[in-house]
Amino acid sequence: MGGIPDKIITWQMVQPTTKNRETGEVIPGRLEKKEIPVPELGPGEVLVEVAGCGICHTDLGYFYDGVPTITKPPLTLGHEISGRVVAGDPEWIGKEVIIPAVMPCRKCYFCKTGRGNRCLNQKMPGNSLGIYGGFSSHIPVPSIDLCEVTNRGDFPLEKLAVLADAATTPFQAAKRADLKYGDNVVVIGIGGGVGQYTGQITKALGAKTVVGIDISDERLQRALKYGADFVINSKGKSADDVAKEFRNICKANGLPTYGWKIFEASGSKPGQEIGLALLSFICRLIIIGFNMQKVEYSISRLMAFDAEIVGTWGCLPEYYPLVLDMALKKKIIVEDFVQTRPMSTIAESFEEAHKSPPERRIVLVPDF
Repeated sequence: MGGIPDKIITWQMVQPTTKNRETGEVIPGRLEKKEIPVPELGPGEVLVEVAGCGICHTDLGYFYDGVPTITKPPLTLGHEISGRVVAGDPEWIGKEVIIPAVMPCRKCYFCKTGRGNRCLNQKMPGNSLGIYGGFSSHIPVPSIDLCEVTNRGDFPLEKLAVLADAATTPFQAAKRADLKYGDNVVVIGIGGGVGQYTGQITKALGAKTVVGIDISDERLQRALKYGADFVINSKGKSADDVAKEFRNICKANGLPTYGWKIFEASGSKPGQEIGLALLSFICRLIIIGFNMQKVEYSISRLMAFDAEIVGTWGCLPEYYPLVLDMALKKKIIVEDFVQTRPMSTIAESFEEAHKSPPERRIVLVPDF
């Protein structure tokens, strides 16, 4: 474990990808290696030496797709972070931690009513924590919401970074779904970075049946090994075609077509259209994935079906120890879905992940 550094070394998004409005020319974004001062830590703050930081779909949205950040560039992206505390609050120094992707203020109405995961004053590394994010050597954060890692055995600390979002976000989504033991579940985008954990977590929490939907046969076959009971390849199919195939699965296996908890984790317009097509009597559609496109839907169907559409954002920090325990006890499998690379490969890793979501989530390890 390193000591207090003289400076923080970081990969900053100097400029996101933009498009010239007049010519339509795409101007590539820029990531640059920078050195910035170590900030003076305030009461209750710590400095974490980064062990690993995952590349999330959200990071790619900021860099490539025009999704705005609260802190304007230049800033360091990255919010899936694990590491070790090296300075600040004496009670935390030397401890291994996972940094929650969203850290609530603990004072506002949202926080006081149990909805602190969407606190409007929340601190989010790589967005609303000033210029600081996880693609760096160190990051200053409040200590109150840190999730301490203990008894991890030979489980690599850097790979636990994905718990900060990819695995905890589905846990929060299951809470928003009011998932009960014996519920039937659909996961749209079950082969993706969040979808694969949504399938595992809902099954671990007691889902009776999990139907996975994706556009990759390889990922669907993998999903069958990690929680899914049935799968549908939606590639090249309309939402209505997928809904018909889903109903056929239900009929062939004695399953109802009503009362399903449907998790949309693909963050794509086709995925959201499939979710809406599946929404039937007393179903609940939970929107996890994000995209900038619009979909059309007759909301009167919600009245006719007595159905619901709900959004979910991040995860309350108090749920992190529960998800960590699930991972360390292998109730959900993490290592099979993670790969590590040197942080110096950030530019090519971003490009690769943007072109085609990787089979295993990329976690960047500092190699400064």
